[in-house]
Amino acid sequence: MPAPDVQLSTMMVTGYTRNGRIDDALTLFDKMTTRDVISWNSMLQGCLDCGDLGTARRLFDEMPERNVVSWTTMVNGYMKSGRVEEAEGLFRDMPGKDVAAWNAMIHGYCGNGRLQDGLRLFECMPRRNVVSWTSLIGGLDQNGKSEDALLLFRKMIREGVFPNQSTFTSVLNSCRGLEAVDKGREVHTVAIKLDLETDVSVGNSLLVMYTECGNVHDSVAVFKRIEGKNTVSWNSIIVGSAQHGCGIWALIFFNQMLRTGFEPDEFTFTGLLSACSRSGMLQKGRRFFEYITRYKSASVDLQHYTCMVDILGRSGKLHEAEELVKNMPMKPNSMVWLALLSACRVHSNVDAAERAAKSIFSLDPHCSAAYVLLSNLYASAGRWADVSRTRVRMRHGGVVKERGSSWVVMKGKKHEFVSGDRGHPLIERIYEKLRWLREKLKEVGYVADQRFALHDVEDEQKEEMLWCHSERLAIGFALISSVEGSGITVMKNLRVCGDCHEVIKLISGVVGREIVVRDSGRFHHFKNGVCSCSDYW
Repeated sequence: MPAPDVQLSTMMVTGYTRNGRIDDALTLFDKMTTRDVISWNSMLQGCLDCGDLGTARRLFDEMPERNVVSWTTMVNGYMKSGRVEEAEGLFRDMPGKDVAAWNAMIHGYCGNGRLQDGLRLFECMPRRNVVSWTSLIGGLDQNGKSEDALLLFRKMIREGVFPNQSTFTSVLNSCRGLEAVDKGREVHTVAIKLDLETDVSVGNSLLVMYTECGNVHDSVAVFKRIEGKNTVSWNSIIVGSAQHGCGIWALIFFNQMLRTGFEPDEFTFTGLLSACSRSGMLQKGRRFFEYITRYKSASVDLQHYTCMVDILGRSGKLHEAEELVKNMPMKPNSMVWLALLSACRVHSNVDAAERAAKSIFSLDPHCSAAYVLLSNLYASAGRWADVSRTRVRMRHGGVVKERGSSWVVMKGKKHEFVSGDRGHPLIERIYEKLRWLREKLKEVGYVADQRFALHDVEDEQKEEMLWCHSERLAIGFALISSVEGSGITVMKNLRVCGDCHEVIKLISGVVGREIVVRDSGRFHHFKNGVCSCSDYW
């Protein structure tokens, strides 16, 4: 072209910067005979997008004319680079501040951990829009202030400001963080009123919120109503089904995904392999793994191998699982070996467990999970000298075991328990309820599995210790604090022990309630004396 005009040249500059060709963009920009404020702003934004803050500031200083976009772009650039003081200086000097500049400062403060400064600025704003509210709600959520984020969302609604898709994403993430499904339903109601429930972004956030809070049926209902489903939607429902032990559902959704023309990615296959692992589908797991290693080798990563080792190990194919780890095309990490060690714990294979633990300690000498799994395996086998030796090694290495705890969210408040807890205000009533349950369970033939009492004490003491496990205390609290017949959801940071799993199954039948327990690996749905995992976990 003999003489491209300023608009076309600006388009070319933008195209170069979007493809990371900052030098070509600068060369073309320097050759432009005519440059307006839009072309300067495009070059400025391009430099910032490529991380060249120095050149961006030079251009900003050289600009013959600046508008509010110029100032706001530079403020954003400084904030994203963590240079808060320089952003503050520009903001102070900025004439004609509009709401976008205020929003940029609030977003930047929150992104740099200066939440109080963001709150102060929000209160001082002469005018706010939905982005202002959303920036602060997102900032509160990112800085661990989930309860405050929900309160601000409610205030936003009261003041007549309609939330957008980004607002719902942030506030539903806060509901996930609080594990408060009742508050999530409250937000869901607002989305329905604004006709945003079927929006793909809002729908995906609702789906994940319900999944993480233990309500897989609500997740499926939300998924079915999403219009214009994307890959995130399909992956979320497949992974969610796997988390809840609904392996068949995951396969059904995968088939539907293929029929609608979506191409599965590495996250899809991770979800499918997890579904096979958590539902004991050995042969289907083998076929999926063979398919992705043969035809999708570029997408195969350590997570897929971890899942396959878990599938084989939990199915009792420990030798095959160990051989798979040894022959991996990439170096196995500690998570792959932990999957094998965990399977050894399930099948009480001490020799293979010791080999797996040795490999883990060579990679991560402070891996507390490996020490605990090995110690528990020794304890269940009655090898108390090895238990003692392992615990001494942990102490000498400065390895701290994560303390097990379980909790229930009731009316927006979290009630947390540890094993043998005596600190809760209702603790006497909780233990009284557990004593009543203990007698009822004995009437239906329950006998404590003392292999899961991991201390070398008398048999009677072992049974007492089992009845003080944190998940039983949490269930006892939920039973005395909720409406008769209503469902109960308990969260736990570690795996549920085998005896507690059997007890919770029996409790669900005795009290006639569904009890959902999320442990470190999955969700268990106990109902009428049966668990959704079919005792495979």
